[in-house]
Amino acid sequence: MNRINKLFSAKKENIFSVYFTAGYPNLNDTVEIIRQLAQHGVDMIEIGIPFSDPLADGPVIQNSSRIALQNGMSQKLLFEQLKDIRQITDIPLIFMGYVNPILQFGFEQFCSRAKEIGIDGFIIPDLPMDEYLREFKPVSDRYGLENILLITPETPEKRIRMIDENSNGFIYMVSSASTTGVQNSFSQEKEHYFERIKNMNLKNPTLVGFGISNKETFESACRHSSGAIIGSAFVKCLVGIQ
Repeated sequence: MNRINKLFSAKKENIFSVYFTAGYPNLNDTVEIIRQLAQHGVDMIEIGIPFSDPLADGPVIQNSSRIALQNGMSQKLLFEQLKDIRQITDIPLIFMGYVNPILQFGFEQFCSRAKEIGIDGFIIPDLPMDEYLREFKPVSDRYGLENILLITPETPEKRIRMIDENSNGFIYMVSSASTTGVQNSFSQEKEHYFERIKNMNLKNPTLVGFGISNKETFESACRHSSGAIIGSAFVKCLVGIQ
């Protein structure tokens, strides 16, 4: 069983997932950040593949991508850095990246190398659903990698059902239609969105991401889902280790 599925089978609530950008703040920090997160009880880690035009990300993560690229981070180097990562931790690891650089690397090669080093799945926010089902899913299934699909408050119920039907891991419930970033609390409108998705009784668990930055937003997300993903707030903290 994939580590993602094992996690959600064993832990039904308060799952704590953290995102960071590989190669930030320093080129060779990637493995040590994973080590420290795992040692401090994080349940799952999203490893961001830096890209020059990360449209779904807010200014904090955009800046971290820019610096990581300036540092010399590349997909080839990232695979090399992570080749022994399973000697350090057994928690689920997910790549988050954009479709252009992954296609340039070669999707089959990307999946092969990811499987080889022990990556459990990936998130590609700008990959169209139809294209994923037609061209990408057969390849990712062959390598046992979960593709984590995203929904937003604007996603129609029919599409949510389709995403649920074609997922096997968890669904990334984006808290708003905007880019990533820090929020101090969630509005009543967003709370209603979380509750609506919860009441749909999807077969896949959900994690809330975008805007999780403190105890209040984490606990709010966990009331309506299996847990939450912290990204920008953690990336901001990494500046202190430069």
